[in-house]
Amino acid sequence: MYSGVSDTPLDRRDALRLLAANSLLTAVPAPLLAALREIHAGLDSAPGLKAFNATQNATVIAMAELIIPETDTPGAKGTRVNEFIDRIVAEWYSDEERASFLAGLSHVDEVTMKMFGKNFIDASRAQQSEVLRELGNGMTRDAEAVVDAPRGYRGELPQPEDNFYFRFRDLTLIGYFTSEAGFTKQLHEEIIPGHYDGCLAAAEQKKAG
Repeated sequence: MYSGVSDTPLDRRDALRLLAANSLLTAVPAPLLAALREIHAGLDSAPGLKAFNATQNATVIAMAELIIPETDTPGAKGTRVNEFIDRIVAEWYSDEERASFLAGLSHVDEVTMKMFGKNFIDASRAQQSEVLRELGNGMTRDAEAVVDAPRGYRGELPQPEDNFYFRFRDLTLIGYFTSEAGFTKQLHEEIIPGHYDGCLAAAEQKKAG
């Protein structure tokens, strides 16, 4: 659980609300960024799944890797985004929220079974991509249904925070971009200068050069 790394710590619900409201990490408060990095740092010291079983974990790995595939830099799997999401679901979510998220994973299998007659992890990569496209269409429909919510930046649809795929996609992006590889190789910046230990070696080499 978020341990409070500043004089004004955020509680879990405040943190989750901020994660949902801020798609850009530059808009996330420093204490929350520090807490997210702590999750990554703790993966080796406390290995093992906390919320997912093996099948659920395999589903998360496959979905996240489709969202952020490996290129010349590590993708979601290489940056252990599945373990990051597992920790968030286990330690930050309430029992109700955790049950809802796990039900969302089950629904992914239901959609895949309806479309292709198999579970998500047994489907081909092309079939899995089709499933995510269908989930994305559902997310858009849910956003359009939030008729009373104000439009976002440049008139974007309101965020359907109750939609499983919306939450999953955001957790995947946040997990990736707060990992060392995502932060240093993709964002190419220190949001909190001097506080991301993983950047120190590269920064010192740059100065030496």
